[in-house]
Amino acid sequence: MHGGIFAPLTELLQRRFTLHVVDLPGHGFSRDEPLDGDVSRVADALAAAVPSAVWIGWSLGGLVALTAALRHREHVRGVVAMASSPRFLVAPDWPGIDVKIFEQFAAGLRDDYRTVVERFLALEALGSQDPQAELRNLRVHAFERGEPSLAALTTGMHWLETTDLRAPLPQLATPSLWIAGRRDKLVSPGAMRRAASLGSDGRFIEVPSGHAPFIGHAPAVAAAVTDFAAALP
Repeated sequence: MHGGIFAPLTELLQRRFTLHVVDLPGHGFSRDEPLDGDVSRVADALAAAVPSAVWIGWSLGGLVALTAALRHREHVRGVVAMASSPRFLVAPDWPGIDVKIFEQFAAGLRDDYRTVVERFLALEALGSQDPQAELRNLRVHAFERGEPSLAALTTGMHWLETTDLRAPLPQLATPSLWIAGRRDKLVSPGAMRRAASLGSDGRFIEVPSGHAPFIGHAPAVAAAVTDFAAALP
């Protein structure tokens, strides 16, 4: 997804904050930028391009924001991981997504990526209080900045499947806020609660949403972000 997907949240946050809304390489206005290497390369590039700030990352973007906080402590004043996890794949000691789901998405991307994106949007809306309305909202914004590159989608899937930030999280000195969707079918709220406990100053909240809490519960998310930022040094 591109940064425009955050519209319900940015409309509220811009009343109080200066916002830098990012399109990751291969998406939206950054569609022609190559998405290669690993998550740290994107985190480094973003840290060099934006001023010191609180970073908010949703889903895959949460991995980027967490990586930046681990690598650029002086640049990331606080990090908000929204419906995101330091490890997305299931493990014997970690609740996560079954590897078969990743395999199905990866195969589908090669054959018919628009259908896969539609399936993913439906999964994001699943569990919300009004899934049909949320799905309509996601569809409206999903392609308003053009279609993402196939290379970016496949690389993003690879990052979700292989990135594991659990080991360095205890060294995360940056304050963190973990916002989970209680009915999220992609990222376990339990995993996010555990992730919050791994950092030195992690906080966890849960809203009654699916995977996109900033759409159906934008006021609650905006309030949580505002309170979190106000408490930072």
